[in-house]
Amino acid sequence: MPDFLRLSAEDRLEALNFAAAKSGRAPHLLEKDVWVVWALDVLFRAPFGEHLVFKGGTSLSKAHKIIRRFSEDIDVTFDIRALVPELTESATTNEAIPPNRSQEKRWTSEIRKRLPVQIADQVMPAVRAALATQQLQAELRQEDDKLFIRYQALTAGTGYVRPEILLEFGARSTGEPCDVRPVITDAAEHIPELTFPTASPRTMRPERTFWEKATAAHAYCITGGFRGGNRFARHWHDITQLDAFGMADAALADIALGQTVARHKTSFFPEKGVDYTVAVSGKLQLIPTDGAPDHLEADYEKMLDDRLLPVAESYPFEDLLERCLGVQARANSRATYSSPTPAPPRRRSAGK
Repeated sequence: MPDFLRLSAEDRLEALNFAAAKSGRAPHLLEKDVWVVWALDVLFRAPFGEHLVFKGGTSLSKAHKIIRRFSEDIDVTFDIRALVPELTESATTNEAIPPNRSQEKRWTSEIRKRLPVQIADQVMPAVRAALATQQLQAELRQEDDKLFIRYQALTAGTGYVRPEILLEFGARSTGEPCDVRPVITDAAEHIPELTFPTASPRTMRPERTFWEKATAAHAYCITGGFRGGNRFARHWHDITQLDAFGMADAALADIALGQTVARHKTSFFPEKGVDYTVAVSGKLQLIPTDGAPDHLEADYEKMLDDRLLPVAESYPFEDLLERCLGVQARANSRATYSSPTPAPPRRRSAGK
């Protein structure tokens, strides 16, 4: 079958428009999704791929099919045990958490030195070689622990989603628990006559992703913001979708996993005034105050305007916070329920 990425620009655009009409997903998002899956395939086929774990919102969308929000970037972690083996060999747990603050500074210092070198010496050459082999046109650039793949876009949205893939690397975790998951493009099921990229990345389990996002939201609520970015409403949306799939209950039932995430963030990502241990032991805060909801709502509206959310999940911002309040209440009371079936979301009003 013809390879989508080898078609002429005119034929690729025609295919994207056809898939957009069938799927309801905007053409510029379908195009970026093809590159996301292509990049995942390159990463996890490479020799260093055995030490990577795919995580974050894109893993929930592409590997676990839990969210239908378009998630545009790739968040991966090098297993910390592979990057700094001489430091982690004495770790007492599989998570490889430093035993004290002094050791955390030493580990972090080494990771910051080695990770950019790993990307420059191994990741970038692998991506560049794949582009050359498949005769694809894209520009690469590295910024510290980030690698950007800027492709020649055929179509565009509002500008909220850029025509480039961000590969954001970390190396302060093992990424466990994880398993191998199949990944396909959103367009593939609508155009079976064409061949699209596929991938099989080692992927973080959604229960851990719930705790990663919940503790990130908790820190935001305590501090009033995130460092290094303003695209954060997606965390709250993803929490509601994880809950709808029963993953919030599964995560809440796994007390040890929540404690592991809390220890990990306390060690590597401390925030002034934030106690991650209380977030996993009955005092989780998911509803921000002091003007923060305005920033969240503005970002959420941009997501809606660029069609990152399907119509069925484009519910009002107030509903989003209400659903998160329910998750917060259950988390803090350690209550459980079965067969979560949230009410059908209300569609965004036409004036929004």
